Amino acid sequence: MTNSQNTHSTQNTFLVAGATGTVGREVVRELLDRGHAVRALTRDPAKAEFPEGVEAVRGDLGEPATLKAALEGVTGLHLITFTGGGYEPLETGPEILALAREAGVRRVTVLNGGGPTPLQDAVCAGELDWTVVMPVEFMANTLEWAEAVRTEGEVRAPFVDRVSALVHEGDIGAVIAVALTEEGHAGQEYVVTGPQALTLREKVAALAEARGSDITLVELTEEEAAAGMRAQGHDDATIAWLLDVYKNTPPVGRTVVDTVQRLTGRPARTFAQWAAEHAASFR
Repeated sequence: MTNSQNTHSTQNTFLVAGATGTVGREVVRELLDRGHAVRALTRDPAKAEFPEGVEAVRGDLGEPATLKAALEGVTGLHLITFTGGGYEPLETGPEILALAREAGVRRVTVLNGGGPTPLQDAVCAGELDWTVVMPVEFMANTLEWAEAVRTEGEVRAPFVDRVSALVHEGDIGAVIAVALTEEGHAGQEYVVTGPQALTLREKVAALAEARGSDITLVELTEEEAAAGMRAQGHDDATIAWLLDVYKNTPPVGRTVVDTVQRLTGRPARTFAQWAAEHAASFR
């Protein structure tokens, strides 16, 4: 059933960049649920899988000329700030925005991955109504533990008492969908968190309950954690940054805010809910 408050806007079309990603898929789903036409931007539409009714369109934010056809008739545009597997910051913001203005786009949302970027700066300096959405740690990041939990029954990590107000990826998608489709969000920067700040110990306990069997938590030293990251291919600068974030989580990452409740009208989903939804991945 289509939400009655959105039936007037069912002709609006929204283009979602990063649509195959963790958050992008949720933005697509939320827009569909709200009764809108959705285009999912991807480099290879033939390989992408989306819900029925989604139009997969070819395009690359790193090559703005490829976006012209995808932007035709679009009301709102959701952007990410990086391109490719290397997560290189996009420098093409001005070109993308010029094409969006030409196409008649009215609103733009940007998923902030952790600090200002050239694309976000271009959006915020531009003429279109913009909203920046800044989630803290994704609950979905916990899937990094899945293989070790399934095969060894353990989680190995440093700083097990660190605290995070981690957020369900579905709630991030919902906030973005609201900012794209409703009035009153232009010029806003929204931090998005879950409803609780949890330690790593508490996260592991919730996963154990969801999967129905114990998980051993092994606390690594900084040196052990760094060695593991190096074995995974991370460079020294990335390792140093990750360890600092884990050891000294900034207040924004551990302070609960009510953005989800305010914008969507419902409480943010708990980590226990996320764990129950993904229990099969940890069994």
